Amino acid sequence: MTGKIDYKSSISKARRKRNRGGYEKYFLIAGAAAIVILLAVIIGKMNSPDSDEAGGTAQTEEASQTEETLSPEEQAAKELEAQIDEVIASYDNLGIAQVSGYLNIRETPDTEGEIIGKLMGGSGCEIEETLDGWYKITSGGIDGYVSSQYILTGAEAEEAARENVKKRAVITADKLNIRQEPVIDPTNVVGQVLMNERYEVEEEQDGWIKIPSGWISADYAEVKMCLNEARKLDLITMVLNQYDNLVISKVNNYMNIRSTPEDKGNENVIGKFPGNAAAEILETLDGWYKITSGGITGYISADPQYTATGQEAKDLAVKSASLMAIVRTDKLNVRTEPSLDAEKWTQISKEERYPVLEQLDGWVQIELDTEDSDGAFISTRDNNVEVRYALNEAIKFSPLEEKANREASRRAQIVNYALQFVGNPYVWGGTSLTNGVDCSGFTMQVLGHFGISLPHYSGSQAKMGKAVSSSEMRPGDLIFYTNSRGVVNHVAMYIGNGQIVHAASRRSGIKISTWNYRTPKTIRNVID
Repeated sequence: MTGKIDYKSSISKARRKRNRGGYEKYFLIAGAAAIVILLAVIIGKMNSPDSDEAGGTAQTEEASQTEETLSPEEQAAKELEAQIDEVIASYDNLGIAQVSGYLNIRETPDTEGEIIGKLMGGSGCEIEETLDGWYKITSGGIDGYVSSQYILTGAEAEEAARENVKKRAVITADKLNIRQEPVIDPTNVVGQVLMNERYEVEEEQDGWIKIPSGWISADYAEVKMCLNEARKLDLITMVLNQYDNLVISKVNNYMNIRSTPEDKGNENVIGKFPGNAAAEILETLDGWYKITSGGITGYISADPQYTATGQEAKDLAVKSASLMAIVRTDKLNVRTEPSLDAEKWTQISKEERYPVLEQLDGWVQIELDTEDSDGAFISTRDNNVEVRYALNEAIKFSPLEEKANREASRRAQIVNYALQFVGNPYVWGGTSLTNGVDCSGFTMQVLGHFGISLPHYSGSQAKMGKAVSSSEMRPGDLIFYTNSRGVVNHVAMYIGNGQIVHAASRRSGIKISTWNYRTPKTIRNVID
């Protein structure tokens, strides 16, 4: 007999078999998926760059994103920093001048060595050799020696350089005119710059570059970021290169400069052209030169007896040129010693050129007038003084008219009489208007000619007559100046138009100056 069939057991076994087949199916699907994912990872890994390169790419992308987020100002600052770094790196052994004015470059490493150039404060140089207290340098085409105590080196130099790298015009011509306006005009030349000199650029427009002293042609300058460098101080270069068509006065005193090319007596006189003074010839007419000199444009005689041109003029220029301090500010303090702690005893004007007696680092000693003057020292810091070889130039002057008014007429006569002795020699203690006279001897003799008696001593003359203010002074009045102790030691005669005539010094003789070429002590009316 067949046995009884257990339906529940059969159903349970069937279910277990069916479930087992389902699980196996799921396991197979999951395993296949895992294999696919693993293969994808392996293939991706094989096709990707190594980890370093991947990191570099990520960093580049990050830097690129950073660049894109920089503002225009930030980007400009970054580019400027790169330019500064490039300038500093161009020096193998960088030195920076740490002075307020300029540092002398000498031909030999000692204080007696000839001065051949100057290194302005903040300027760069290449240090080639270190000596005892000196550096041998090259800068701006000049090789020479500077005192090492005023030169920063190493990290200090690099730090200082970062503040002094600026956009500058580097001169590429032997000589280049500086003009008052950006136009070619022979009457608007205000100075010259020389090969390799560097000047900060203030503006650029239509082929012109504006530097602190005026405009120069962009055709003869390279504009770039750089440090300032040295400038030459050479007699021939500094003097002859100031003029394209030089004329030199050969007279002992003064030639008249006239407003028109004709002799009309005093009527058309507009200036005086001193002996050995220089001018630029603008035009040659029949018997006349049209010139510009000292800010004056007018006419002088072309008679070769009185004027020199060509090689003769160049020879006279080199012979007559002297080292002068040319003041760039309205007033400049004069001290008794080359120190800011020394007594300040007078001020000088930018209207004058002052002979230099001695050059020191940061200071120059100048000649003011009489030989018994105390030491007169001016600071060359802050670029308020230019020291260079130069020639005298023209002086603005118009003769006084002898008016109908008796008093005015007498004063005009006194002044015009005094002026005929301009150019004559100075002699200490002298009383001869033609052969030699000192300051008080000059005023004593001129006024004595008109019956006005004065003692031969400036201190005594300063007590004569009555005191007047500068706003009240008239031609013929006497102006007195003091030494550092406040003692009157010099006298001059006022001639009108802000000018004086005086027996200045052995070097200058009787000359015309501005009335406040140094600070006056008192003004006296001894005529009325």
